[in-house]
Amino acid sequence: MRRDIAVWGLCLLFSCRSTESEKKLELETPVVVSATDSGNNKDGAQLFKTCVACHGQNATGNKSLGAPSLVNQDDWYLIRQLENFKTGIRGTDPSDTQGTQMAAIAKLLDSPEKIVSVVAHIKSLPKSNTTKTIDGDPEAGKQYYSMICGACHSEGGIGNKDLNAPRLVGTDDWYLYKQYKNFEAGTRGSHPKDDYGSQMQMMSTSLPDDEALSNVIAYIKSLEK
Repeated sequence: MRRDIAVWGLCLLFSCRSTESEKKLELETPVVVSATDSGNNKDGAQLFKTCVACHGQNATGNKSLGAPSLVNQDDWYLIRQLENFKTGIRGTDPSDTQGTQMAAIAKLLDSPEKIVSVVAHIKSLPKSNTTKTIDGDPEAGKQYYSMICGACHSEGGIGNKDLNAPRLVGTDDWYLYKQYKNFEAGTRGSHPKDDYGSQMQMMSTSLPDDEALSNVIAYIKSLEK
C-alpha cells in the first residue's frame, strides 16, 4: 500500500509540474479584475445576456442543456476556459456537442476585456449549492480522492491556482462526471496547446472503473457547504 501511494505521489508531482509553456500561457492570460468593479460588472451583465439562455440568470446552470453552474468557480479558471474555447484549444471535437456550442459562443467575446468583464459579472452573483444527481459512496471515494486528486485540487477540493488545478467543490456532480469521461476518451485535453488539459487526461486513467469515479464525485459533493 505504501509503495502504491508513493507511485501515485510521483504521478501527481509530474502532472502538477510547472513548465516554460505554462509560464507563457500565464503571461498571455488577461489580468483578472475585481468582481466588485462596477464598470466591468455593468459591461459584463450586458455580455452575459447571451449566456443566460443556457446557464441561467444567476449562472447556476441547466443540466438538461448540458450547461454547468459557473457561479462557484474561480475567476482565473473561468477566464482560461473561455480563452480555450475562443482559440480552439477546447470545444473542437465533433463528439463534444456542448463544447462546440460553447466554442461558438466564446468567439463573441472578441477581446480580453470582454472576457474579464463577463467573468466579473459572474463572480458578482451569489454562490449557490448544486443539486446531487449522482449516487456514490463518499467514504470509499475519499480514499481515492486523497490518493489521486488531493495533491493538486487540495484536500478540501477548493483547487490550487499555483498548480493550475481548478476548484471542484461547487461544480455540478454530473458535469464533473462528464468532463472526467471526456478526458478519459480524449475528447478533452488532446489539443497540443492544452498543457493543463493533457495533464488531466493522463490522470483520467487513474480510477479503476465508473463506480470509483461516482464515489470520488460523491465525496467531492459531500465537501460542499
